[in-house]
Amino acid sequence: MAVGLSLRIAAVATLFSLPFGLIVALALARGRFWGRGVLDGLVHLPLILPPVVTGYLLLILFGRRGFFGEPLDQIFGITLAFRWTGAALACA
Repeated sequence: MAVGLSLRIAAVATLFSLPFGLIVALALARGRFWGRGVLDGLVHLPLILPPVVTGYLLLILFGRRGFFGEPLDQIFGITLAFRWTGAALACA
C-alpha cells in the first residue's frame, strides 16, 4: 500500500514537472532575456529554503483558504492539502 502510493506520487510528480523543467532549463541555458536572474533564483529557491518553509508556503498557497487553493476548491472541487495529490504537487 505505502509503496504503491509512493510510486503513484513519484510518477505524477515526474509527469507534471518534466515538461516545465525542460523548458526552464533550455531557457536558462541558451536564452538571454530580461528576468533571467529572477527565474534562476526561483529555480534555486527550493534548494536554499528548508523543507519546512517550502511545505508551509505550499500549504498557505494551496490550502482550502489559500490563494490558489480556495478557487480550486470552490470552482472545481479540487482539494490538495493533506491528500496524495498535494504530496505530488509538493514533490513536483
